[in-house]
Amino acid sequence: MEQTTITKTQENTELTRDLFTFVEQDDAGAEKMYAPSISYWQDAWRRLKQNRVAMASLLFILVLTAFAIVAPMMSSSTHSDVDFGVMNQGPSAEHWFGTDNLGRDLWCRVWMGARVSLFIALVAAVVQSTIGIIIGGVSGFFGGKIDLFLMRASDIIDSIPFLVYVILIMMIMGSGMAPIIIAFALTGWIRMARLVRGQALSLKESDYVMASKGLGGSNMRIIIKHMVPNMLGVIIVTLTMSIPTAIFTEAYLSYIGIGLQPPLTSWGQLANIGATVIKTYPYQMIIPAIFISLTMLSMQLFGDGLRDALDPKLRK
Repeated sequence: MEQTTITKTQENTELTRDLFTFVEQDDAGAEKMYAPSISYWQDAWRRLKQNRVAMASLLFILVLTAFAIVAPMMSSSTHSDVDFGVMNQGPSAEHWFGTDNLGRDLWCRVWMGARVSLFIALVAAVVQSTIGIIIGGVSGFFGGKIDLFLMRASDIIDSIPFLVYVILIMMIMGSGMAPIIIAFALTGWIRMARLVRGQALSLKESDYVMASKGLGGSNMRIIIKHMVPNMLGVIIVTLTMSIPTAIFTEAYLSYIGIGLQPPLTSWGQLANIGATVIKTYPYQMIIPAIFISLTMLSMQLFGDGLRDALDPKLRK
């Protein structure tokens, strides 16, 4: 009986417009409900900015680079001016970092050394990375005998100590920045090539690469347009981490006396000169050593932060 009554009541109830309340579409509210879509690089930059250590390291590197350009202009003397009247003077208002055994202003020499050391490290890192990307990409993409030949050649080159290359090149070309950069280029590409090769081996079997092949895309187009952009994270991180290695290696070569020669100066050369008088004038050794250490530490910390930011596994 109750069921029959409910059915009749429902039949007698008409759905009219007055029974409903109409609301307008709120597009502004809908936009607030969803987070904006961001690209891979925007997300990487966002996560890098959240890493305070990496950003502090980047700030130090930028300030160091700016001072390397501007600071030598702040002194009335140049890095090569000799003044025997102020030899081996400690830091003072006139000479902020003191003077060396020939009376040369260490403030100018440290920042001029920063120019040279950073220039060598940056150019060497870019050159060796470029060579490594080309060789690693070709080796991984084509495989077979080409891969076997290139990888065995890299093993042979890697088996010879770096110092041997430097000595042989300097015997032919003499001292200077060019022989050091060439020595870096001959040996430093191997790590980059192996990393890029590993990436290429996995990417060449991906769907978009196979589709490009099916549409008649050339090998060079596939490598440049499809594979290299997907390797940029690994490439950028490896490039960043190779710069402190180059700085230390250049400093080491100059420290043992087979690097840059006067009138050129670098942090390693300053440390070499300071080491001879470290017991009597320790500041001449300590100041360039501090700059080398802080620069390498900042580069390493920034490279670690960049690696974490570019890792797609950490993307939220």
